[in-house]
Amino acid sequence: MKITIFGGSGFVGRVLVQKLLAAGHSVRVVSRKAALQPTAYEITNADPYDPEQRRACMRNQDAVINLIGILQGNEAAFYRAHATLAENLAQACLDESVPLFLHMSALHADPQGVSMYLRSKGMGAERVHALASERLRVVSFHPSVIFGTEDNFLNQFATLLRYSPGMMMLPGAKARFAPVYVGDVADAFVRALDDATMRPRINLCGPQDYSLQELVELTAHWSGHKRLVVPMPNIMARVVASMMSVLPNPPLSHDNLDSMRIDSVCASGEARQPTALETIAPTYLAAKKLT
Repeated sequence: MKITIFGGSGFVGRVLVQKLLAAGHSVRVVSRKAALQPTAYEITNADPYDPEQRRACMRNQDAVINLIGILQGNEAAFYRAHATLAENLAQACLDESVPLFLHMSALHADPQGVSMYLRSKGMGAERVHALASERLRVVSFHPSVIFGTEDNFLNQFATLLRYSPGMMMLPGAKARFAPVYVGDVADAFVRALDDATMRPRINLCGPQDYSLQELVELTAHWSGHKRLVVPMPNIMARVVASMMSVLPNPPLSHDNLDSMRIDSVCASGEARQPTALETIAPTYLAAKKLT
């Protein structure tokens, strides 16, 4: 199949591209950054927010994958990236007669959600599914937090632990997650290309649930930066988030804290992805011992 990926240069996208190539697909990655032309796949320098440019990237393709997302920003930025753009990409699939649109959402995304992130992701999912028809099959994927060698989750905590003086105060320590391996997420996208019977909305959770405190304590152990991890009171966490809001890419925001009010875990009895955190994370976090 000929496949265009928006957001294919990111953490999930880089893994997915390799999975698609291994499966024999032809891959086009849309990027707004200048890049050298790889030999294995095509990079198209284009702006996905420009109607003509995004349509040109989809022309004569068999499927489009949308991985574009942001973690920080104001309400307008979240809705632009997660709702408006997602809808425009799905509509462009219809305009260019692309029969399949695969969309990255988030676990518990909901137009009435507790955070701008979850609300905008929820609105995006609703809008792309509203365009589904006999001409366009739409599948959205709703993962919990994604881990892997280049993740910005466990790796970020390992860095923070390294510079914590004996103790680390942790916002949202009781929030629960079902970390899902990036390879399993990519595999789900690849399966959707050929499986027309796949459900239109797919939740993606790893095999086990953890509190954030448990995840940070495991990260401390695996990275060799053992620290006492102490839950941070919510009032203090809000103050810290306000202080960090002046940074260009803050590691914590009020919206992050709002998102953590809803546990990012799958319902009891729901299918889980196979790869356990303990089989992958210790290997790449061990490198943090030397840094």
